This record gives sequence, C-alpha cells and structure tokens, in this order.
Amino acid sequence: MSDPLFLIPSVLGAVAILMRLPSLLRDPRDPLLRAVTAFLFSTTGVFFFGAVPMIAKVNAVSGIPNLAAPFVYTWVMACSGSGIVLVINWRGGPPERIRRASRGCVAGYAALSVALFVLFALGDAPVERLRDLDTYYANTPYIREMIVLYLLAHGAAAVTMSSLCWRWLPHVTGELRAGLALMMAGYALTLGYALCKFAAVGARWAGLDWDVLSTDVARALSAAAAPLVAFAFGVPLVVQRLREPWRDWTRYRRLGPLSRLVGNLAPRATTVRMVLLCPVGVRRLQRESAIRDGLLTLNPYFDLGLRARVFEAARARGACPDEASAGADAAMLLAAVRALRADPERRVITSSRGLQEGTGEYGDLVRISQSLSHTPAGNGAGPRGVRASGGTS
Repeated sequence: MSDPLFLIPSVLGAVAILMRLPSLLRDPRDPLLRAVTAFLFSTTGVFFFGAVPMIAKVNAVSGIPNLAAPFVYTWVMACSGSGIVLVINWRGGPPERIRRASRGCVAGYAALSVALFVLFALGDAPVERLRDLDTYYANTPYIREMIVLYLLAHGAAAVTMSSLCWRWLPHVTGELRAGLALMMAGYALTLGYALCKFAAVGARWAGLDWDVLSTDVARALSAAAAPLVAFAFGVPLVVQRLREPWRDWTRYRRLGPLSRLVGNLAPRATTVRMVLLCPVGVRRLQRESAIRDGLLTLNPYFDLGLRARVFEAARARGACPDEASAGADAAMLLAAVRALRADPERRVITSSRGLQEGTGEYGDLVRISQSLSHTPAGNGAGPRGVRASGGTS
C-alpha cells in the first residue's frame, strides 16, 4: 500500500485493535467493548480498502471493474453504524433501550449496504476508475443513485454523531468532554468530506468540472477526520486507565513527610519490602500501613491537650477547621516523636482507655503530612509557627 493518506490511519487502527483485543477476549459479552472493537475494525477497513492500490487489487481479484466501490462503501456504512452504536453504548441508559437502538442502527446500515450492491449490479460501470468514480459515473443510471445513497448515509451519520455529542456535551466534564469535542471536530470534517463529494457530483450534473473537490479535498478531509475520531474515543479510555495510578502516586508522594516521621517507628517485623517494579498502588498501601503502625506505636505519647491548644490557636488565626485539625495533629505527632525518643525503654503507657479511643483514627493523613512538610521536624516548632512543646498525656 503506497497511499500515505490511507496507510497511516490503517496502521494506527490496526495497533488500536490489537490493544483492545485482549480486553474483548477476557469479556466478550461487554457491549461497550464490542462496540469499540467493531468501530476500530470498520474504521481500519475503510482506510485499508480505500487506498488506491487496494481498490485496484479488489477489482483485479474479483474480475469486475469498480466492484471495489460498493465494497468500500459498505465498509463506510459499517463504520458509520458502529460509530453511532458506540456512542449509544457510551452514553449508557436502560439496557433494553440501548439494545433496541443498537439493533435498529445495525439493521438500518445493513440494509443500506445491501442496497448499494443492488444498485451497482443494476448499473453499468465498465471503465475502472480508481480515484474519481463518483464524478466519472455521476450521470450513469443506478450508479448515480448508489453514489448519492452512499453520500446521504455517510453525511447523515456525521450529522447524527455530531448531534448526539452536542446534546451530551453539557452533561460531562474532564476527559470525556474533551473526547466529545474531538469527536465533533472529526465528524465535522467527515461532513465536509460528504459535502465536497456532493458538490463535485452536483457540478457534473450541471456540466461543470469540480472533480478536485472529490479527488483531493475530500480525501484529505477524510484522512484528517480519522485520527481526530480515534483520539476522541481513545483519550477518555487512556485517561481513565491512568487516573487511578496517578491518584495513587500523588497520594504516595504527599504522604512522604508523614512516612519519614513515623513510618519506621513500628517493629521491623511489620515492614514488607517492595520489589523494584511493584505497582504504585501497592506502594501506597504499604506506606499507609506503615504510617498507621507508626501512629499506633506513638499512641501512648499523644498529648491531646497540646493538640487542642494548637487547634484553637490556628482557628483564632483564621485557619479553616480541616487545616487547623491537620496542623494540630502534626504538632501532636512531632511532640510524641520527641517524647518517644526520650523514652528508649518504652515505659510510658496510656493514662486511660479513653485516650486510646480518642486518638486511634485520623481524618486525613495527607493533610497531616502536608502540614508536616511546612514544619521543621527537629526545632521544636509546631505547624504554622505554633509552639509544639513536648509532653505526654
């Protein structure tokens, strides 16, 4: 295949199919996965068989001049229909309504595909045209109707997809909104492709020659639309897959100050060593576990009176309750660590069961950790400049 406008989308589509295939094999009954795979497969087929060398190959293998035309048009119908089905499944809703709409769409475009072959069989197109069949046979009975039906169906799919995306757009945010915006841009180019084709065919009906709109401009618009639509479907899927590891990594990193302060206070036997390529989610869980073990070790040294004083001082300065609470916890932790270091024999015990119950849970470890990140750990200063003088309950 030596047609770069169609070669690159074909290769990208094949790679995307290979990436989605394992998921489909694991869960073949998932309607969204099936819709994604069908759309990728049909889109790749359009660009693979729509390349000029492949058009010539299909004609040569079949022995019928221009049979590649309804063949490629059928791939376009499959692409249009599967795109609509994908958006229907993507939007969600009652399963029965989704199945009914999907089946109706598939049946409609299957009927259009059959009609394309019937019209081609009724017509007469003996001269092979690899690039300009639309305009060359624009006035040929039945072939003309085949071309118009194909362009109407293709343009209607672009309008339908744009309309679905436009109605859905105000109700979503983030990567899904970006994906819908890219999809609308891609289908706007697709609609431009159909309009250019219509203009070139209409010019032939009027005795004019606007073939460049069909052979050059329309092909370029189609090639540009493909990656936009592919990215539109790919961006939300990739972002959703990366979001959880990114959240784990962000939480793991922000827990660093608290981990360095208390993460090594528990007995070594409770620490699990992580392998080099361990997932960040496992590392985050291990860090949180080590922090909580360290907090349990510090529990006998917590000074609730100090915490209350730091909290009230922070509130008096205008800090919000969450920030004041995190700063107070951080001040109490710093004081407890100093008290623990001053008691190497670990002889300090809790003064009451109520103290244990009052300090066993923390609202937000990340806030406490970030409060510690603003606090010199060894100079006796509490968060935000509040004195954290040592002491035990």
